[in-house]
Amino acid sequence: MPELPEVQTIVTTLATKAAGRTITGIDIVRADYVHPAGEDVADHLRGREILAVERRGKRIIFTLDNGEHFLIQLGMTGRLTIEAVGSERLLHTHVVLTLHRAGAAAIELHLHDPRRFGGLLWLGAAAGDAGLGPEPLTMRPGELRQMLSRSRRPIKSFLLDQSRLAGLGNIYADEALFKAGIYPLTPANSIEEESTRKLCRAIKQVLRLAILHRGSTLRDYVDAEGGKGGFQLLHNVYDRAEEPCRACGAKIQRVVLSGRSTCFCPNCQKPGR
Repeated sequence: MPELPEVQTIVTTLATKAAGRTITGIDIVRADYVHPAGEDVADHLRGREILAVERRGKRIIFTLDNGEHFLIQLGMTGRLTIEAVGSERLLHTHVVLTLHRAGAAAIELHLHDPRRFGGLLWLGAAAGDAGLGPEPLTMRPGELRQMLSRSRRPIKSFLLDQSRLAGLGNIYADEALFKAGIYPLTPANSIEEESTRKLCRAIKQVLRLAILHRGSTLRDYVDAEGGKGGFQLLHNVYDRAEEPCRACGAKIQRVVLSGRSTCFCPNCQKPGR
């Protein structure tokens, strides 16, 4: 699933290519991929200029020239790519937006999603951040400590909760916990102040480095221009079960926590540390 670094990479590309263009066409191939049901989203979008493309958590939010918004969420397997007008559409391309700007060739945005866990959501005047916690890149250690103190959940499960912290997923939660030296099953409210500072710092460092490398491509993710990320080559623990830890040589272990795979080093992330 695209997480904060992947979505930020897509948004950075779209912000220069899509902003300032007018939506002149919208082809909704699957009506059930556009929400809310019964809303004439095509009518809302057609003829409107895109003023900005921004990220909130894992959501891609488009601001239109009338102050209204729509968002795209990529779910597990979604891709949002810039294509030439009339380009061949991949199977499972559910929405195509045609964008024009004076003096430039028209482009299309293709929203492709085989498993259909994502979607396009019309927001109207809403901002698109309902139900989301703070952004991890701007979060302060004290803010994180307050949130942790109110939860007994394992810290890994806490980090995956988008209402607690917006944008982290399985990859970067594992990587941040490794960097901070925290065992992933540690109850959130038992993490001490100094470890909270380390975790806050580790989350930011991991995310910034992943953004620098344009995200992690494991299966489906590509950026808006079809390019793959490179951060998967730098993973310390995620998807490395039974491989040696890059720091100490111990075998990376894998457990299933709340239905999600969790990888960690049993030496660098000892319980109670």
